[in-house]
Amino acid sequence: MEVHLRELFGMFQQQFGLSPPGLGAASTTSLLKIDGSSAALIKAIFRAAAALHRSNPWKRFKAPHLFGVKIGKDSEWPQGRQPFCCVQFAGGGGMGDLVVNLFRSEDDAVGMTGIGSGGQVKMLPSKGLLRLAFVPEAELSAGNRKMIKSLGLDIAGPKAFPMVDGVYSTKGLSNGFPSFRNPSLEELRWLYACLRALTQVHSLLQQVDGKGRGRTGSNATFEEFTQTVDVQWPSEDAKPWDVSSVRVSYPPRDDREEQSSPPGLAEQIDASKEMVSFSIPRQCAMCERDVPANCAPRCSRCKAVIYCGHACQKQHWKEIHKGSCELYKAMIEREEELELKGFLFPCLMENACKWLESLGLHGKGMWRRMCECFKQCPYGLLPIPEGGGLAGAWGVERGKYPADGPLLDYIGSGENPAVVLLSGWAEYYDVRGLPLSSPVATFLSFPLSLYHVVTALSVTTKNLLAKGREVVVHYLGPEGELDWLPAFSELGNLLSGSSNLHIMMIGPEVPSSLSRSATSLGERLKVTFVKGLYQEEANSLPSPQVVVAFNSGLETYTSWMGALEVIKAQAVSAFFTDNTETCCANAKQVLRATGLHISYPVTPNPFRSPVRKQMPSVNLPGFSNGFVFGVNT
Repeated sequence: MEVHLRELFGMFQQQFGLSPPGLGAASTTSLLKIDGSSAALIKAIFRAAAALHRSNPWKRFKAPHLFGVKIGKDSEWPQGRQPFCCVQFAGGGGMGDLVVNLFRSEDDAVGMTGIGSGGQVKMLPSKGLLRLAFVPEAELSAGNRKMIKSLGLDIAGPKAFPMVDGVYSTKGLSNGFPSFRNPSLEELRWLYACLRALTQVHSLLQQVDGKGRGRTGSNATFEEFTQTVDVQWPSEDAKPWDVSSVRVSYPPRDDREEQSSPPGLAEQIDASKEMVSFSIPRQCAMCERDVPANCAPRCSRCKAVIYCGHACQKQHWKEIHKGSCELYKAMIEREEELELKGFLFPCLMENACKWLESLGLHGKGMWRRMCECFKQCPYGLLPIPEGGGLAGAWGVERGKYPADGPLLDYIGSGENPAVVLLSGWAEYYDVRGLPLSSPVATFLSFPLSLYHVVTALSVTTKNLLAKGREVVVHYLGPEGELDWLPAFSELGNLLSGSSNLHIMMIGPEVPSSLSRSATSLGERLKVTFVKGLYQEEANSLPSPQVVVAFNSGLETYTSWMGALEVIKAQAVSAFFTDNTETCCANAKQVLRATGLHISYPVTPNPFRSPVRKQMPSVNLPGFSNGFVFGVNT
């Protein structure tokens, strides 16, 4: 009977993270004893552990919810492979200590947790695992207590002292309980990057509606998710690289190496209603030759890249596409998720003029800036539209553009009535009484993305607005926005209480005749125009609380390097948007080159334009202001 109870208790603690007698204080592992470890690295790990504990992932995730984590390239780790690949949150809910388990394979995690194994729970993986447990101080060894006190390590709470150890089992254990060892230096580094990444992204997972709604604990279900974030290594910790990209996926992704031979060609693109209507030819990604739109061959694996034939596809695979095919495949798989459903106007644009003509908007009001027909007119100097006034500027009939007035009867979803929080286009259209047939979201994406930044993403501006204070925004690189001021006036209507917004539009496209002038768009919104590069003008401007740059194209313009140096020196939060995930990936490289690293991860912007832009040689989903990311946040 005693042996049977011991086995049951062992399985229980493995599944739920409970610490059996001796598992806590009896563990004599010490991070100070690890060859090559430094006080700086240990402090960084404890800071990262405390930050994760405060974000409380155990509130939503239980042992069956497994995460895949990949840190940098396999070649950057000993023996050319990651120390771990699968992460589990265990314990909590009155079921013992909070635990983060790191497994060497998904099979190890599934076996120990009993997922899909008919209730057969493996005691421990044969190769062991790394465990981070948050325990009361009394369960720490004397050596660990001394280390925490002497180094002044961060602790999340009186019952949240981090304890890191390797746990393993061998045949013939005399007492039936695991043994412990110190983790290696590389395992500690992997743990640090993993904790930093999980803290940033775990809250972004969305619980599945429908059958999953209302479920909690191990019964909760979540949408599939993949997010890549940058993690900066502690400056004192010597590494051949200072930043690593960390990919977190739910559930874990199969990360087998790409095949060395190129995939085949799919005979033609998807025959959706909007795609069949393409009239403009596509282009081969290799030779740029025109390909008929209704039968453009594409890579059969990622379904994203267009070719004219097998010869170009093989050459492109060898020179370029082999390294990005899997990434493109993941982006295409998120295509449906990124599509904004519900709008009752065409949401695919292959040619701006034809799209505007289909809506009866070509040559009207603010819409003129969206096509090439008025490119000879400098930004900000479009002639007054026919009819004048708001109706002439919006170009649509009354009732299809927002009324020029504040929200008097709407408090929104926020706790503070001084700030109206909007979750996305559906709520905005409802609040403003707009029909879903109205296409005004196309350029309202710019002011509403700014509103999303100052009311939801930037803590500083959110607090200032809640207190009725003025917020100064440095808005970099405006172009079409200079002709869309009637749309920006909607920001003043959305602000409530006594808060004010001062937008300073700074960029080389600002007309000289407008530079250093200001205009008031209602009682709560002021716009000032400044011609020139940000790095040349910033010192003469009022200090901002936030900097924004929409559809930034950081990799496209060399002048961004100087502007980013200013943002780095200011140490002020800055948020950027871009059209596609590939643009965002390129932007990361530019930011790294100036010593800036993304602290608000690349995320779909809820106020992206609903109109998808069709690119000639790829099918990747692209939207104006499609994705948002931030630095210094």
